[in-house]
Amino acid sequence: MRIIAGRHRGRPLQAPAGAATRPTADRVRQALFDMLWHAPWAGRGRIEGVAVLDAFAGTGALGLEALSRGAASASFIEQDRTALAILRANIAACREEGAARVIAGDATRPPRAGAACGLVFLDPPYGKDLVPKAVAALAAAGWIAPGALLIAETGREESLELEGFEKTHLREHGAAALHCFRRQGGAAPLDPPPGG
Repeated sequence: MRIIAGRHRGRPLQAPAGAATRPTADRVRQALFDMLWHAPWAGRGRIEGVAVLDAFAGTGALGLEALSRGAASASFIEQDRTALAILRANIAACREEGAARVIAGDATRPPRAGAACGLVFLDPPYGKDLVPKAVAALAAAGWIAPGALLIAETGREESLELEGFEKTHLREHGAAALHCFRRQGGAAPLDPPPGG
C-alpha cells in the first residue's frame, strides 16, 4: 500500500495484519482521487487547501492521500488500538504531524469539532449500517461544513441515502461501492460568493 500521487507519491504505508482493518485498495483510492480531481461536481479546489476528515481512518491512507495532494489539514478518527499505532506511524513516515490530528474514538460518538471539514471520508466495516449513524453524529458535532463533499465506502450490495445530503455519484469497484454526496444547506466551502 502506497501514497498514489502528490508530494508523498510512492511512500509505503503500513497496514495491520488480520481482518480488523480493511484498508481501501490502492486502485480504489486512485480511482476515487482521480474522480475527485476531475469530476464536474468536485475538482482540485475540493482537496487543495481544504480541511479533511478521515473517519474510521484505519491506516489513514485516505487522509494522507489528501494531504499529499494539498489538503490543508486532516483529522483522523479511529478506535482500534492496533490501527491507531499504525496510523500514527504512517503520519510520522509522511512527516505530516503538523497537519494531522488523531482522535482515538468512535466516529459514531465523536467529540465536538474544532472546525468544520470540507471533505469527509468514511470507510467503516461493511454491512453494519454505520455510515448514516456516523454522518448524523459528525454533523451534529460540527465536523461537516455546509456544501462539504462526503465520500463513503460500503459493500457493493449496500444502498445508501443520507438525510440532508445530495448524492452526486456512485461508482463500484469489485466488492466496494463509493458513494459521493454533497451536504445541502449552503455553498461549498471554497465556492466563490455570488457575483465574486
